[in-house]
Amino acid sequence: MRMATGALWRTILLALILVCAGVSGQEEHSKIPLPSYHYGAHIPVSCLNRSMETGEHIENEKHELEYIPFPVCNETGRPLELKYGIEEELNCTIPFISDPFFHLLEFYIHNDAPLSCHIPSRPPPQIISPSHAKPYEPEFVPLIFALAGTLQLSHLHVSTHLNILLHSTPKHHLHPHDSGVIDSGAAYSISPLSHTTGPAALTKKLVIGDPLPLSFSVRWFPTPHLPTGNGKIEWAGMGGHFYASTFFYCMVSAIGGVVGTAAWFWGVVLPKRLRSRGLGGATPLGYGVGNGWGVGPGKRD
Repeated sequence: MRMATGALWRTILLALILVCAGVSGQEEHSKIPLPSYHYGAHIPVSCLNRSMETGEHIENEKHELEYIPFPVCNETGRPLELKYGIEEELNCTIPFISDPFFHLLEFYIHNDAPLSCHIPSRPPPQIISPSHAKPYEPEFVPLIFALAGTLQLSHLHVSTHLNILLHSTPKHHLHPHDSGVIDSGAAYSISPLSHTTGPAALTKKLVIGDPLPLSFSVRWFPTPHLPTGNGKIEWAGMGGHFYASTFFYCMVSAIGGVVGTAAWFWGVVLPKRLRSRGLGGATPLGYGVGNGWGVGPGKRD
């Protein structure tokens, strides 16, 4: 009887230890900070899979929207990728436009179905989660490509240059190599009617089997808000900010310039002028009369 009671208490104690260990593990897991992008980190772009017949989105076996990687770029041999915080001009040539993709372009340009893409707001975590913890589920930021152009009976014109604007979360200390999280973004074609009103190089006449040369101007904002100053829009991408150190250097430079100018004037310019002229009319009190010290020529005691 005594042995059974001891075994029971050992079992209860072991159960309590396992429960406490599980709670402690969950607390430690909850304290693990979520990952952030580092400057220059690669950000994959994936787009909603659509049917070429109807333009409707395609779902997977779980009835979830199915996303596929952006078409492979001929320049890199990889789908389109962005780099966190880096403002650059990207070229992405899709080497061959198949018949299904050509019909999808018709949907995109006619705005029957948007080129809906998304990018992960954070990179995947590098820390292995405990087996009992909830698996990490990435969060995505929508990135809709407003692809513009005109449709013809036998071909179409595509505006091949697009602007990509991306916003990150605000940081207390902004530096070019900061880490951060993506907040929002947008992409749109520019000069879609340039084949009729401007330089034709900004648009591409496209038929099935042609390559599609896309170019992207990527710009970053360090906050979700557009920068303004005195009611005017000011451009300031990642790293283009005014820091306290910049103000300090400007003040030191200004003070140094004033001190150097004053020393040069009083030490060089003024003594040189005093040596080259007499003290008569050259002095402020003389006004060109008398001996130069404000005393007129008269009888002196």
